[in-house]
Amino acid sequence: MAADSSSSSSASSSYASSSSAPQGWKPHALAKPHANQIDLSMGDTVRSIVELNGVPSGTEGKVILANGFNWLRYRVRFSNGVEVGDLDQRSIEPTGKAAKRLAKIAKRAN
Repeated sequence: MAADSSSSSSASSSYASSSSAPQGWKPHALAKPHANQIDLSMGDTVRSIVELNGVPSGTEGKVILANGFNWLRYRVRFSNGVEVGDLDQRSIEPTGKAAKRLAKIAKRAN
């Protein structure tokens, strides 16, 4: 029994040392993001620009989940305690450092 556990632990340690973690996600070859999408990260601050279920327009929030390849969407925890998912540029706008970062990227692109 002991021989089995030592061989499996050496196999897992050799696997861990031989594999290298990817540095970041490469977009899927077929992913073509929609125009005017906002590229936010977890922790970015945002503001609702429309009235959402339980969230008045203008309420500040923080991105707690960012996902999607073709359609970038976000789950946001707003300052009133309500969490809303599947939000995009039609319902939120970046604020603070996120807004400054995106403005700088847009300026470089022009």
